[in-house]
Amino acid sequence: MVFLDGRVVTVDAEFSVVSALAVTGGTISAVGGREDVEPLIGPDTRVVDLRGATLLPGINDSHLHGCAFGMSTPPLSVDLSHPAVSSLADVAEAVREAVGTLPDGQWITGHGWDTGYLAECVADPSRQPSRHDLDAVSPDRPVVLYSFSGHATWVNSKALELIGVDRHTVAPPGGAIVADEAGEPTGLLHEGAQALIQNALPPLSRQERTEAIRSTLATLARLGVTSYTEPGLGPGGDGIMRGALGAETLDVYRGLLADGELTARLGVLLLPTGMTSTAEEFARALAGIGDVGDADPRRLAIHGIKIFADGIVPNKTSWMHEPYVGGGCGSLCVGGDTDAERVAEIETMIRHAHAAGHQLGVHVTGDRASDTVADAFAAAAAEHPRADARHYIIHGDFLTAHSMKVLAAHDFGVNMNPTIKWTVADMEEEFVGAGRAAYAWPYRDAIDAGVRVASGSDAPVTHPDWRQGVATMVLRESKAAGRVSGPEQRIGLAEAIRTYTIAAAWQDFADDWKGSLEPGKVADLCVLDGDLLAADPHDIPEMPVVLTVVDGRVVHDTLQN
Repeated sequence: MVFLDGRVVTVDAEFSVVSALAVTGGTISAVGGREDVEPLIGPDTRVVDLRGATLLPGINDSHLHGCAFGMSTPPLSVDLSHPAVSSLADVAEAVREAVGTLPDGQWITGHGWDTGYLAECVADPSRQPSRHDLDAVSPDRPVVLYSFSGHATWVNSKALELIGVDRHTVAPPGGAIVADEAGEPTGLLHEGAQALIQNALPPLSRQERTEAIRSTLATLARLGVTSYTEPGLGPGGDGIMRGALGAETLDVYRGLLADGELTARLGVLLLPTGMTSTAEEFARALAGIGDVGDADPRRLAIHGIKIFADGIVPNKTSWMHEPYVGGGCGSLCVGGDTDAERVAEIETMIRHAHAAGHQLGVHVTGDRASDTVADAFAAAAAEHPRADARHYIIHGDFLTAHSMKVLAAHDFGVNMNPTIKWTVADMEEEFVGAGRAAYAWPYRDAIDAGVRVASGSDAPVTHPDWRQGVATMVLRESKAAGRVSGPEQRIGLAEAIRTYTIAAAWQDFADDWKGSLEPGKVADLCVLDGDLLAADPHDIPEMPVVLTVVDGRVVHDTLQN
């Protein structure tokens, strides 16, 4: 293939922009002007006149749950995201419709509800989803509805009955069974308590996993995404979303690769234990992982290990230095009865994984948790020196100046989520106040501090649309109200593009062969109709992706030539 007369955004060290590019086989063979690529045109060359369109490196969504995303979207699940639903009444109606269409005996599942977009909850923040909202439309069929964040599950009374949860049930460590004033379960399960419902659901079949991943791959091809990271597959995922993060999902990916159906490059973090565990349990699970090598590491690579350090802000389970509005600071979600014991546990887990030679991606949202994890990374590196470990904090919502300094000093990274920022910016004020809500996902400060910053959607938490992510990093405007949230944390367009390309490739240990358009690198390409560099940032989310190429192979094409 040869591309002419476009805006070829190379994302090289100088962020050079040229007009032409050539691909030979699966490799970029020339970059520059027409005179550089025309000698490579032969009788079998497809010549693409870009007509001013933008050619980018293939997009690398560096935090995306591929199987879970496929399972969370229709027809495999009821869509409860905004704007599909805007109220608790809308959710109930969607469930009522599912009751009438799904086979008898099948559990009704839905994904994506967010109290920040449910009218009754917005009007009265104390009004939370309840089993009673669902009982009215599904008294006899169990209903399981996953929140957009994956950290809360909403069920009806029939589901509670079938899993045996009542006022006397004790939640697992690090989890919560929300109860009303009378002490009865409301139908909300937070964090590790979600395993109670997961363990009762029939596990996903291999065919269901395969169809879910195929659905995701088709969506990603349409969006120009050529690489992504599955951030947690393994035995610890068996109790999350019907096992969508379980070890069997990795086997399905390997099968798709063998059959030539894996149309995006995949990186994986293994999940030895779930959302809550002790250091002893973690060490035992880590030792049992064994050899995880793969035959084609450029197509499917195991990069490291994932650990959960804390929860999320809307559940008040992120571990914060200062109290939430209304009190409480959250905590780490690992074993231990006191903060000191839990800190010791997470330090031990990080030390074990680092010493075993793994890259670490640690789920961290609270500022106190980020300081704890960054310091634990540094302590592990000092005790067991290793070159190029590339550990990173996942999410880093409230990454502190101290955390940034530590991460930058050791060349560690952070994986941030601009589309989550866009989604929750307005809602977070009620939990952490206006100042902290505006600061959340501090891109500008992190980049200025020298931290490696990559971006991911955390799908199915948000739709994996990097165009919205880029617009949000540049504008810092919220989805619900369009308000600017933390303008001092805005970054430039070039910086935003880097987070989805070369910085994400660095996270994958792959920046020497993907992530930019340079001769010798793989031909992973994304063509965006129009001039991205000159566009109003508000218009970027609507700019069509017209061509996606992975390893020289076209996987999406709506070009007219």
